[in-house]
Amino acid sequence: MDRHSSIREGHGQTWAKAILLGEHSVVYGHPAVAVPLQDLRMRATASPTSGPSVLSSLDYSGPLEQAGARFASVARAFEVAREFSGRLDQSFEITTVSDFPHERGLGSSAAAAGAIIRAVLDACGRQAGPDDLFALTQMAEQIAHGKPSGLDAAATCSPCPIRFQGGQMRPLSQRIENAFLIIADSGVHGSTREAVGGLRQRYESDPDNIGPRISRLGTLTQRAITALDRADAPALGAAMDEAHTVLAELSLSLPVLDVLTEAARGAGALGAKLTGGGLGGCVIALVTGEPAAHRVRAALEQAGAAATWRHRMRLSEVDE
Repeated sequence: MDRHSSIREGHGQTWAKAILLGEHSVVYGHPAVAVPLQDLRMRATASPTSGPSVLSSLDYSGPLEQAGARFASVARAFEVAREFSGRLDQSFEITTVSDFPHERGLGSSAAAAGAIIRAVLDACGRQAGPDDLFALTQMAEQIAHGKPSGLDAAATCSPCPIRFQGGQMRPLSQRIENAFLIIADSGVHGSTREAVGGLRQRYESDPDNIGPRISRLGTLTQRAITALDRADAPALGAAMDEAHTVLAELSLSLPVLDVLTEAARGAGALGAKLTGGGLGGCVIALVTGEPAAHRVRAALEQAGAAATWRHRMRLSEVDE
């Protein structure tokens, strides 16, 4: 790249993700399946400016260096993107606009970092391959999560579901036609750190009780992978239902999450469960067909969901 080439307004886009099955058990060596939610987008714009760099994101608008700890991963994403582009001396106005809320287990920190990185690279005319983009996003995620698995960084830009196990990721086939996930926000901020730490303590103090349940979650995840590949929507829904029951037995659900899952099933969902760390956050429900999607979404709103979204699951064919 010509170091003196002109800088333009750059744009970047990523999306939300939901853990379909395997949250928590993935920490103990079992697989997890993450689904990219391409309908819920995170967009970023990077406009060159001559003054200090400015950020407009969520409820903050002001100098980037004064944005505080809440935006530390965003600031890191901006820094690594400029460094990769060879433009550390260039200031930008950075704006993010999201279709989905933060701190709900939908991957907002990785999505924001990835979108900003892409916007800055676009502004600088710098090309980057998938491996570079993943590595840059992981640098920002280390600020947000300490030792991120990489699942969010991969899923928030993946075109298809991802299987994650032992630090390794691979794409999965999704052959269920006309399938939708209805996502419902409980309105309660979940703490993944608290949920994971609490389960670890319970496991260490009572392994004979907790261990088999964690293993059951792993088995259900394998069942979900097969159901996606075989286009077996009822089997996937049944695995989701049982996974929620096990997560509740592990003290990772809340009454509001149980109410929402029951409302979804009562309206015809094939399966429903909490997604992510639990103790708040979101519920996901599987349906097939537009009428069922509309009916389940309405039921979740009537049951008290703070917000709902509909995501059509894209078909994907992966060579094994």
